[in-house]
Amino acid sequence: MPTIDFSRSFLTFRIDTLKKPPQTVSHQPPYSLNNARIQLDSVCDITEKATGTAQRFVLGASCKTERVGVKSDIWTVPNADFVPVISTDRFLNIKSYAYLGQEQTVQLYGHNRPQPDRQTGDTAVAFDSLKIHVHETAGEWLETPAAIIAATFAQHPLTACTEYETDRYRVALYYPVKTFNVNERDNVYQTDTGPVLFPDLTREPADLITGMELTYTAFNCPEWIEFLVRVANDVPGGAKVYHYSKSFRLDGVRNRLFRV
Repeated sequence: MPTIDFSRSFLTFRIDTLKKPPQTVSHQPPYSLNNARIQLDSVCDITEKATGTAQRFVLGASCKTERVGVKSDIWTVPNADFVPVISTDRFLNIKSYAYLGQEQTVQLYGHNRPQPDRQTGDTAVAFDSLKIHVHETAGEWLETPAAIIAATFAQHPLTACTEYETDRYRVALYYPVKTFNVNERDNVYQTDTGPVLFPDLTREPADLITGMELTYTAFNCPEWIEFLVRVANDVPGGAKVYHYSKSFRLDGVRNRLFRV
C-alpha cells in the first residue's frame, strides 16, 4: 500500500528578480536568484463532494527569516518563524514574531507597506517557478497495536493518515509521526506530532488556503483524534502571542498508521 516518504518530499520555489520583482520578502535580496527547497511536514487533500473537485495543500517545515549568502548578519531583525503553505496555484506564508503586532514594523520590500504575518497570493505572480514533490513509496498498513509497537521498536519510519468529512468536503491529512508513545505491556500506542495542516471547512473551495491553520495531533485508536491548534493567546502585559493551545476532539474519523 503506498504511503508518503516525507524525508524525500519537498517544495521548491524560485525567486528571480531579473524576471519579476519580489513579492514576499522583507529586505532587498542580496542576489537576484534564489531557489529555496523546504521539506514537507504534512499534506492535506480536500475534495468537494458535490463536484468531485480535489485540491492538494502542502505544509513546509518551519524555518527562520534570513538573508541568503551574506557575509554576516544572516538573521533578519525582528526575526520570525516562517512556514509556507502551498497549493498548485496559491500560497500562504505564515510568519510568527515574538508577539502579535510586531509584523507591523516589517516592511514588504518594494511595496511600501507592512508585511502581513499571513500573506496570500498567486504562485505564478510570486515565484519564477514552483515545484511540489510528494514522494510516494511502498508502505505497510499497521492494523493492530501489536504491529504498531513492533514497527516502533524496529526503528522504522512511521506515517499517519487521518480522514474525515463534513456535508460538503472530504479531507485526508498525511503526516510523519515524529514523536510516538508505545506500551507493549498493555498494547497501547499514542501519537504526539506536528505541525499538521488544519483546514477551515466553512470556507469556499477557492478560499480554503486562506483559512489554513497549524495543529498538533494525537490519537491512540482508529476512531477519534484530538487536535491542538495554534491560535492567538493573551499574555501578561497586554500582548498576544501565537501558541498551540486550542484543544478539541473529533470523532468519526479514520486514523491509520503506516510503516515506510
